[in-house]
Amino acid sequence: VQLVESGGGLVQPGGSLRLSCVASGFTFSNSDMRWYRQAPMKEREWVAYIQNTGGRPTYADSVKGRFTISRDNAKNIVYLQMNSLKAEDTGVYYCNAQIARNYWGQGTQVTVSS
Repeated sequence: VQLVESGGGLVQPGGSLRLSCVASGFTFSNSDMRWYRQAPMKEREWVAYIQNTGGRPTYADSVKGRFTISRDNAKNIVYLQMNSLKAEDTGVYYCNAQIARNYWGQGTQVTVSS
């Protein structure tokens, strides 16, 4: 199983980024997917969830209305569109697959700062 995130970077408050996570080594279309993030000196927290079919997107209250999770099962990619970014969104973002156990990517850094 391999998960490779990309798309992070430095953005000003109010800006947007789209994160991507390319999955391999398992049947992506059978797996629900999640995004998590970890801010400096804080524990990793769940951000968003999407069912294997693309249904039932669910979000943490802190990102609801600003972030959108989606997936392309033909390409084995899960996305996280992040709009109206705030300083408190800064952190390393990880995609996650739970297949018998948790699998994580290496993460992509998002920094929101003026």
